[in-house]
Amino acid sequence: MNKSQFGIEQPSNVDARVARFGLRVAAGLNEHAQTLPPNVAERLSFAREQALLKARSARASQTATATVVTASGSTLTLGRGSNSPRWLKLTSLLPLILLVLGLALIQHSQWYEQILAAAEIDTSLLSDKLPPAAYGDPGFNEYLSDEQEE
Repeated sequence: MNKSQFGIEQPSNVDARVARFGLRVAAGLNEHAQTLPPNVAERLSFAREQALLKARSARASQTATATVVTASGSTLTLGRGSNSPRWLKLTSLLPLILLVLGLALIQHSQWYEQILAAAEIDTSLLSDKLPPAAYGDPGFNEYLSDEQEE
């Protein structure tokens, strides 16, 4: 028996064993099919037809819900066609909404930091005792930055 190093059978082995089991079951059923009473054979035939109809409809619905590539002008879009739910279309906008909210939050925090820096400079100006001529001096900003570093 082919097993991997962890004791788990390979998928190809499992598929082959399942196929052999299915063939043995089918052969056994075929052997005894001729000995079945007519009413049982008729019911089995009807059940088989019903199962085939259900399988066909399931395959048809499965292909209908598959991903569809459609042309939208000069671009291609991936989607489920025009019958996709509205909430699915709206959730595709969620990353854009989060991006815009994040950028707005960053802008607000930058604005708040600028206000705090201006308030700190104003506080240091108003709390110091400087002559009025110092406010007009071009090196005054250097004086403020040196004072804030200390």
